[in-house]
Amino acid sequence: MTFPILSVRVKAAFLSIVISAFTAGTAFAAGADDMLVIAHRGASGERPEHTLAAYERAIDQGADYIEPDLVATKDLVLVARHENELSDTTDVAGRAEFEDRERSKTIDGRLVTGWFAEDFTLEELRSLRAKERLPGLRSANTRFDGLYPVPTFGEIVQLVRAKEAETGRGIGIYPELKHPDFLLQDSGIDMVDLLVAALRKADLDDADDMVFVQCFEAGPLQRLNTMIDVPLVLLVTPGSGPADAPDITYEDMLAPSGLVDLSGYVDAIGADFRLLFDTDGEPTGLVEAAHEAGLQVHAWTLRKENAYLPPALRVGSAEGATGDVRGMMDILSASGIDGVFTDDPALVVSALGR
Repeated sequence: MTFPILSVRVKAAFLSIVISAFTAGTAFAAGADDMLVIAHRGASGERPEHTLAAYERAIDQGADYIEPDLVATKDLVLVARHENELSDTTDVAGRAEFEDRERSKTIDGRLVTGWFAEDFTLEELRSLRAKERLPGLRSANTRFDGLYPVPTFGEIVQLVRAKEAETGRGIGIYPELKHPDFLLQDSGIDMVDLLVAALRKADLDDADDMVFVQCFEAGPLQRLNTMIDVPLVLLVTPGSGPADAPDITYEDMLAPSGLVDLSGYVDAIGADFRLLFDTDGEPTGLVEAAHEAGLQVHAWTLRKENAYLPPALRVGSAEGATGDVRGMMDILSASGIDGVFTDDPALVVSALGR
């Protein structure tokens, strides 16, 4: 996400939040210690997203959880891609053998043209190679284009267990189900059943396992709540609503009565920053309201580039230059959130003083 262009008042508002954080003393420090660092698609600020290399780098940098977005192949294998459309993150568009697979599909109300994971078998998909999704901002990452295959969810679990054995610490997995309602209607692929089976196979379906499952849709989370015991997370963003419930908005779901309803089937909300702060940089009160309802708040997404930071925290004028990540972390820590999604776990871990 990008922040809106904010007025000069915002700089003072943001600074007041930071000052409040530092004057809070030990309470601020405790919050920093407890905050979960969730590696958004791995260390995707340094490696092409959703590759084993990105996940391993995030783990080595101290992330508490790695976050794979999950789609499914034609032969019902869960794989990690940001979207089921593949051309932004793989070399599929340049592969002559798959030229005839290009399609147009309406996904959650939006017409998308490209190549879709659900039209490929795992063997076919594994012949593709990952590429950087944001080459204009992250040109250094393009040197890794063509090196890495698309990983399966099973391989991600294997990596986590190998790194746990290597480091002696627990490492969490935070999968997101992508477009489950669309995939069920379009291709008959039940993402809920596939994920439950995968978690049970890996013995990762209990309440004490280091797993959160997230989704922008309500129905799949309600089903998951009856099938597995791991914490569940509804993702929310302004001006929209669940694709499987078009008559309700996320703002409706975040009203006091809506939060009470949510607490019946999820354990946390994954909130776009814009729902946590208004256009003047002041907290909206959502964190406190969610906590009152017994829900954690995990905020998304902290990226180091100026393009993704508020104007007051940008350094220089280049969109791809590194801004003041530490300043943004001070603000987020002071807001009382329980976790933060980030493309740059090393910078966030450092900002938290770990």
